[in-house]
Amino acid sequence: MKKFRVAVLANLKKNAPHFEGVSDDQWADLDSESTIEAICEAIRAGGNEADFLEADETIMDTVRAYKPDICFNISEGHYGDAREAQIPAILEKLQIPYTGSKVLCLALTLDKPMTKRILAWHGLPTPDFQSFERVDEPLDESMTFPLFVKPSREGTGMGISYNSIVHDEGELRRQLEFILRTYHQPALVEKFIEGREITVGLVGNLVGPVAHRIPANENAPRIQAGLNFMPPMEVDLKPYLLTDGVYDNRLKTALADQLDYLCPAPIPEDIVDELNWLAAAVFRVTGALDVARVDFRLDINDNLKPYILEINPLPGLSPGISDLVIEAAAAGIDHTELVNMILLTALERYKMI
Repeated sequence: MKKFRVAVLANLKKNAPHFEGVSDDQWADLDSESTIEAICEAIRAGGNEADFLEADETIMDTVRAYKPDICFNISEGHYGDAREAQIPAILEKLQIPYTGSKVLCLALTLDKPMTKRILAWHGLPTPDFQSFERVDEPLDESMTFPLFVKPSREGTGMGISYNSIVHDEGELRRQLEFILRTYHQPALVEKFIEGREITVGLVGNLVGPVAHRIPANENAPRIQAGLNFMPPMEVDLKPYLLTDGVYDNRLKTALADQLDYLCPAPIPEDIVDELNWLAAAVFRVTGALDVARVDFRLDINDNLKPYILEINPLPGLSPGISDLVIEAAAAGIDHTELVNMILLTALERYKMI
């Protein structure tokens, strides 16, 4: 097989900009040097060339000078409400192939309320929600406590803590004020689903009729061919219920290597099948490509009914601690194989192999 020249595009934590008013967790979703080196080594182990390029304003020059056959994109971006879509937009302009989802998907899915509007329009189960741009906006009558408050356009548990679960108007307004002041973006308020949080990773691309819609006929075949589903994963939060209460930024970053990851999660097989179908449906209607991770809550008050929280089309790839990497390991797929699965999936999509 041809040896490909691969540019790994990412944003390192150590290179993140610093400015007045930046929150403590602003750059929580950026990558470490060890993660990037592991990805480069994995690509080299697959028989290809790989080098890291910082995905900042220099990328127009550096990527053209490097002349990659394809880019392995995990860049998060620094600024803007569609920051994850900026590097793919540049690569599209330069006509350079890249792994993962395209511009529209990445811009859409970074915006949680907009994603939920798409899910709701398709009749996919997601908690009732309301978006707030001001602290004093009235709460819709349909929204009943307890509620969950978080930033609209952040990942890695940013802005999420024990205080995110609110039980009355006073708690709601205090948390809205915190989110709006700290993250300078709208707040998403969802109906809090009491239950277990499960995540499902997938690699591949749908085959067959995959227009961005769900068939109106509920008896139509469930299209998920072409996707490789990883075992569902659950984090055991029992030791942290009194301190964190939820899977927040502290657990996802500072304590990531100390958590008890249950993978495969201990859930009935019929629920696993339903989660896989819903993950494929979200992948489909958002236009995701090559790889993603979909997060769910299972309602303990309604027979573990699954509710879709969000899709992450740029899931973390840190060896040993990222959710997708742990799920792949449970399926017997090590970090090197996972990285190359994603790369090969993109190469096949571009008909380069």
